[in-house]
Amino acid sequence: MSSVPRSVAVAATDGMLHFELSLAYEVFGSAPDAVPGPWYDVRVCGTHAVRVGRFLLEPDCGLDRLAHSDTVIVPALADVDSAPPADLVEAVRAAHEAGARVVSLCTGVFVLAAAGLLDGLSATTHWAHTEQLAARYPRVKVDPDVLYVDNGNVLTSAGKAAAMDLCLHLIRRDHGSAVANVVARRLVVPPHRAGGQAQFVTTPVPAHDRHPLAELLPWVMRRLDQPLTVEDLARQANMNSRPFRPDTRLRRVRASPSLQAV
Repeated sequence: MSSVPRSVAVAATDGMLHFELSLAYEVFGSAPDAVPGPWYDVRVCGTHAVRVGRFLLEPDCGLDRLAHSDTVIVPALADVDSAPPADLVEAVRAAHEAGARVVSLCTGVFVLAAAGLLDGLSATTHWAHTEQLAARYPRVKVDPDVLYVDNGNVLTSAGKAAAMDLCLHLIRRDHGSAVANVVARRLVVPPHRAGGQAQFVTTPVPAHDRHPLAELLPWVMRRLDQPLTVEDLARQANMNSRPFRPDTRLRRVRASPSLQAV
C-alpha cells in the first residue's frame, strides 16, 4: 500500500442511504485545486445495480475490488434490524485482512461489526442506534457520545453530518490540515468540530411558561448562526432593552457551543 492511500472503494448494496454514499463520493472524488500531486481514485463497488434511497445506481466494480483498495468506505444502511448482506460482510472482512483501511459512515458500522472488525475496539454510530449496536455486538465498545472513532485502520462515524467530519479527518491524516481546510472551505463546512452527539437537546425549553422571555429562547435558538444584539432581543420580546444590559455597552449574543447541532 502506498504511503498516501489513493484508491478508495465505496461499497454499495441495496438499502444504503444516498446521503452518506454521495457524501463520500463528493469528498474523495473531487480534487481541490490546492493539492500538489495525485488525489484519490474513487470507485463505487457492488455486485449489481443497487437501489440507493430512491435512486438506482450502477457500480463501477464488483465487491472483489474492496480487497485491492487502500481505503474501503461502507455508507449507512437503512435497515439495521436485519443482518447485513453476507457478501458485503465477507468482502469487507477480506479487504481488512488484505490491509485496507476500513471506514463506516453512520449505520454502516453494523457491517464492520458483523465482519468482526470491531471486536475489542471502540466504535460509534448514530445515537438512535447505539444501544442496538451494543446489544447485538457486545464485544464492541460502543461510545454514543463522539462524532467519530479512529482506531488506526478501522474508523467509524456517528450519523449524517458526523460522516463529513470523519471524511475530513481522513483527508487531514493523508494530506495534512491545510488541504483538509481547503476541502472544507469548498464544501462550506467547518474543517473540524469539537464536541459530540450529546449536544442534541430534545426539549430545550418548557412547552408552557408564563415568563415574559419564555418564547424568546426558541426564537434565539433558531438563529444561532446569526449575531444578535440586545436591541434585537428586546424588540422580539416586546420589552425595553435595559433588562438585557448588564452595563451600557452593546453586547452580542453568541451561540453556546453546547447548543450547536451535531
